[in-house]
Amino acid sequence: MDATNQTFDPRCRQPPPFAIDMILQLDLYGKILYALLTFMATVSMLVFLEECVYIYKKVPANKKSIIIWVNGAAPIIATMSCVGMWIPKATMFTDMTSATYFAIVVFKFLVLMIEECGGDEAFLKQQVKKTFRISTGPCCCCCPCLPRVPVTRRSLFMLKLGSFQFALLKMIFTIISIVLWTNGNYDVADLNITGAAIWINPGVGVLTIIALWPVAIMFMHVRTTLRSLKIIPKYAMYQLVLVLSQLQSAIINILAMNGTIACAPPYSSQARGYLMSQQLLILEMFIITLVTRLLYRRQYDPLPLTQDGSESERMVSSSPENSDNAA
Repeated sequence: MDATNQTFDPRCRQPPPFAIDMILQLDLYGKILYALLTFMATVSMLVFLEECVYIYKKVPANKKSIIIWVNGAAPIIATMSCVGMWIPKATMFTDMTSATYFAIVVFKFLVLMIEECGGDEAFLKQQVKKTFRISTGPCCCCCPCLPRVPVTRRSLFMLKLGSFQFALLKMIFTIISIVLWTNGNYDVADLNITGAAIWINPGVGVLTIIALWPVAIMFMHVRTTLRSLKIIPKYAMYQLVLVLSQLQSAIINILAMNGTIACAPPYSSQARGYLMSQQLLILEMFIITLVTRLLYRRQYDPLPLTQDGSESERMVSSSPENSDNAA
């Protein structure tokens, strides 16, 4: 904004630039930065593809697809962020793709914890006398007085349903948003009561909180049993992807819409906020991809459990042959 006459630069009100216009205005620093971030995104995807081959060959059939889905969260988000960085006008679609994929990962991570215990039947058999503590975040962490829920087939189904609804409804809301956008009725920056975004985005936020609750309940229940399988750092990486891809991006976008992030033609404040968010995500997801590879690139024998559901004294980790394969 011009300080003398309090008028806005017209370029700060324009939509995101075309890819060719963005490329032509890059200086030497910008070219190096874009090349480095593109390299990181490419390496993330290559590491993920190599990990898929390893999982397909070494991991039991009941866990293959689940682990591949969970491992793909960081590289998929990094790749989509890279596409959005190079093609600013595609940002809405890349963000929706990343968010939809992660909605599926939320459900898959819940299923992964159950499969690590041997599957539904083994889990119910071993945990038949135990109860779920439902006073956990993000919904009920402030309600320690809530009663504990017995571990039954019905309660396990409700936990799965709570996470699955997010994977399904997020995809439906994404399709609805794209359809409305093509008709000119959906704009992320339109916060008027008559706009579609003001109704869709809070609804998705509520669904997200509901979906994260069952995952937290299951993690609190099995974290001791699955400690030898490094479930705590795996859960930490899952939570980190959630915070960075959802909360961090939301904060940056809100600051951009309020004008806190300055306009830098040809980028408006909002477009520049999206750009900053994507560049940060590429770097962060690259690091998470490498850490996740170390956590999941192992083979384990079935987890031995005693009849009362407690963890056995002798935890069986990967065999020497498997360790050599992993190396």
